[in-house]
Amino acid sequence: MNGNWFRSSYSTGNGGECVEVAWVKSSYSGAEGGQCLEVAAVPGAILVRDSKRPAAAGLAFGADAWAGFVEMAAGR
Repeated sequence: MNGNWFRSSYSTGNGGECVEVAWVKSSYSGAEGGQCLEVAAVPGAILVRDSKRPAAAGLAFGADAWAGFVEMAAGR
């Protein structure tokens, strides 16, 4: 998330076997881009970044912390 890339220990020397992170943003974000956060799930963490600055540092949350945040944000 901060521009420092590394190869997974599960990758082989053949290349092309790395996992891509699929970033998604809310359907409420609108077509103009706006002020949005993007979220991606990776093994062991939920990643969050600013859609206007995708190369900037972001945040990583454990599954329990993310679930708690979502519940609180949804008012449950």
